[in-house]
Amino acid sequence: MLEGIDLSRRIAQTVREVCERLRIPYIFKASFDKANRSSLGSARGPGLDHGLEQLSIIREEFGVPVTTDLHEPAQAEVLAGVVDVMQIPAFLCRQTDLLLAAGEAAARHQCTVNIKKGQFLSPAEMRGPVTKVRSAGCDSVIVTERGSSFGYNRLVNDFIGVGDLLAWGEPGGVGAGGETGPALCFDCTHSVQTPGTGATTGGHRARVPLLARAAAAAGVDLIFLECHPDPANAPSDASNMLPLDQVPRLLELVVRLSGAAREGGE
Repeated sequence: MLEGIDLSRRIAQTVREVCERLRIPYIFKASFDKANRSSLGSARGPGLDHGLEQLSIIREEFGVPVTTDLHEPAQAEVLAGVVDVMQIPAFLCRQTDLLLAAGEAAARHQCTVNIKKGQFLSPAEMRGPVTKVRSAGCDSVIVTERGSSFGYNRLVNDFIGVGDLLAWGEPGGVGAGGETGPALCFDCTHSVQTPGTGATTGGHRARVPLLARAAAAAGVDLIFLECHPDPANAPSDASNMLPLDQVPRLLELVVRLSGAAREGGE
């Protein structure tokens, strides 16, 4: 969640420097509105206008692409004119009007749509949301795996399903035969959440590096990683964010594992 331009600058500068050193791309992510907070009284963010203003500053000052969440169809055209990637939240990933609006706006502005896989969907069911966005004219699509609901208050990651998403149009994949699949992102911070355990969502931050390493070794295209200089006092996702000072070492490991995965697939 956007907490102010100074904090955003600090995070963007730190992570960009690491990514430049490792020669990997970096997309800055922050939400202008956290619309699905556990408690009515929880902080939600600065709102659309102020949020996009801050994201524009980060994009211009640091020369990096930016992304944020899309909640309503009416926001699509506004967001697509400012951000490089529009993200469909997991709980909204089957909303046809939202997906079509995102796809249409993304096609007009030549940006990307990232669809987070709902905790309630199988990998194969993500073919529907991807098809909807593509039918609206957008060919630049990402699918983000962020865990599946398992009983109450627990998410699990199915790496067989990750493999099915990576294979997409191949035998055993989730798409039609010969169909080009979307890029696959793995969200290693929201995957450690324990939803519904209190006024705020809990999480197992210590397991973030494990999932990031596993995803890189599996050969995913992108890693989604939330970080903060003081996670314990962050107003959103405090229990699952990685401390900012731990990001460089983890990204170094991820890059090495990703390289080994590519070499092994050749």
